[in-house]
Amino acid sequence: MAYDYDKLYADQPDALGAPTAAFVVFFETFERQNARILDVGCGQGRDALFIGRIGHRVVGIDMSVHGVRDMLAAAKDENLAITGDVANITTYSPSGMFDVVLIDRTLHMLPKAAQRDVLTKLIGHVTPNGWLLIADEASNMQAFRDVLTASDQTWTIGKDGKGYLFAKQATL
Repeated sequence: MAYDYDKLYADQPDALGAPTAAFVVFFETFERQNARILDVGCGQGRDALFIGRIGHRVVGIDMSVHGVRDMLAAAKDENLAITGDVANITTYSPSGMFDVVLIDRTLHMLPKAAQRDVLTKLIGHVTPNGWLLIADEASNMQAFRDVLTASDQTWTIGKDGKGYLFAKQATL
C-alpha cells in the first residue's frame, strides 16, 4: 500500500468523507431487503455504514486496524449489522456468499496480476442474481471486464464508465 491509510485513519475521523455517490444511487434502487454485503477496502466504513443504516448486513475488510476499529465503533453506537476484519485482500478468503460485493477504489493499489487474482476470487462469492460494484481507475476497467468474461459465471453489465463497473451475475 503506497499511502499509509492506517495513519490517516488514526489521525482523522471520517477521513474519506461521505459514501461514494454512485453506490448511494445503486442502493436507493436496490430492491433486496437485509442483503449480505461485502465491502472490500472498507476503511473507516464510509460505504459500509451507509449500507448498514438502510438495513443491510455488511462485512467490511481492510488492512487498516484504525479504519476497521472506527467502522466497528460507529456500527456499535448505531446498533448496525456490520462486522469487520483486518485483512490483506490478496490473502483474504470471504466466508460464504454475498448479494453484493463492493470494491471502492481499492484494486488499483495492487499490481495488475494481483488485481485480477483478487477479483477472480471475490466474484466467486457473489450470489446468483447478485451484484459486483467496482469504483476504480478508468484505465483498469477493461481488465476487470476481462475477468468477468473469463469467469464461469454469466455477467450482465449494469453500469460501465467514468471509473465504475457494476455487473449483475445471471441467475442459475
